[in-house]
Amino acid sequence: MTLDEKLSAVRGALAERDGVLVAFSGGVDSAVVATLAHDALGDDAVACTARSETLPEAELDDAKRVADEIGIRHELVEFSELDNPDFVANDGERCYHCRTMRLGKMYETARELGIDTVCDGTNASDPGEGHRPGLRAVEELEVYSPLLAHDVTKDEVREIADRYDLSVADKPSMACLSSRIPTGLEVTEEKLSRVEKAERVLRTWGFSQFRVRDHDGLARIEVAEEELDEALDPEFVRAARDHLSEVGFDHVTLDLHGYQTGSVSPANETYDEEPVVADVFAEDYPMRD
Repeated sequence: MTLDEKLSAVRGALAERDGVLVAFSGGVDSAVVATLAHDALGDDAVACTARSETLPEAELDDAKRVADEIGIRHELVEFSELDNPDFVANDGERCYHCRTMRLGKMYETARELGIDTVCDGTNASDPGEGHRPGLRAVEELEVYSPLLAHDVTKDEVREIADRYDLSVADKPSMACLSSRIPTGLEVTEEKLSRVEKAERVLRTWGFSQFRVRDHDGLARIEVAEEELDEALDPEFVRAARDHLSEVGFDHVTLDLHGYQTGSVSPANETYDEEPVVADVFAEDYPMRD
């Protein structure tokens, strides 16, 4: 099936519904679903973003901007994953607990608006991408995933975004802040806050794909392999070291593996135990014995 045929099928399936509420992060997947839903249903399509401690303010701002770009009605709801002790414990099912709560808020909002269908941006490439317990919550709650249902892959999602001239067409994936805390270490508001503040400096310096992993006070900075040279720039090193120390990290390191999706998830336990890091952010930069 060609991409045009898939697009037609997605629009047709959405148009058959009386209305849809799209779980909207502002990333490329949910932006494409929101765009197609708005095409098919007009004002009967609503985008909804759930605000919590795990959502960086920069991502919330992006979601608002992209919804405005699409022209779709945008609703905000608030909740706290930290109210759930299973989430706080941060076991291998953390994403399942988070997604269950988040989508539960979507259904509450949909009911208030008289909408029966909740959609999300799961695409056809997602089920094959390793440990994804959040997908189980999508299935259990019977969330409609039009991209998955019509076999639209991640590459095709970006192509669709390009066709619609969406500003997030090339935006890297951005998981919630709790994904920076290794499995087994408790998720706290303090850790989420310092990770968000730490990543702000990388965003300010222009890095496109990055994470700051919080190993109980040790910051492990990951950047894309092609950006490692910039991460070793002495000016950035000093800025990152000083800023991350100020926000509460005891030690600051750079991971020489570079950015890797899910590097602190259960599927990567060996990697988690022995990360290859350079202590290039120490006080006596560039290295110490």
